Amino acid sequence: MTTRAELTEKIIAHKVFNDIKWADVAKAVGQSKEWTTAALMGQISLTKDQIAKVDNAMGINFSDEEVALLMTVPYRGSLPTAVPTDPLIYRLYEVVNVYGTTMKALIEEEFGDGIMSAIDFTMDISRTEDPKGDRVKIVLDGKFLPYKMY
Repeated sequence: MTTRAELTEKIIAHKVFNDIKWADVAKAVGQSKEWTTAALMGQISLTKDQIAKVDNAMGINFSDEEVALLMTVPYRGSLPTAVPTDPLIYRLYEVVNVYGTTMKALIEEEFGDGIMSAIDFTMDISRTEDPKGDRVKIVLDGKFLPYKMY
């Protein structure tokens, strides 16, 4: 039996070996590159129709078992360690550690007591040219959900 982690490794290996871009797969699926990549990394479930589009775009030929895994609601946030060791993921973790309380204070000042949804949410990752070195731009856009009183 294949695990979801093994299927993720298979998808990534196939992508690399065949020089496939996440943006191209996303276009075929009809979703953003961020959403599609998260789904194929095991963080979001896909529909049968979306899986067929992924399969067509990548040429993986998923088995019935793999289709079932891709349709299963995942265990989200399943990084292999409590503190990430991958340098890029660690830097994002560092941003939240250093600026998380600032973000929380500013969001609460603007919106009140609540959270930013990670369900009613979009993300956009883009490149901005800069003479001192290109910059990574990450936009997180989530619905504000106030805590309710009862």
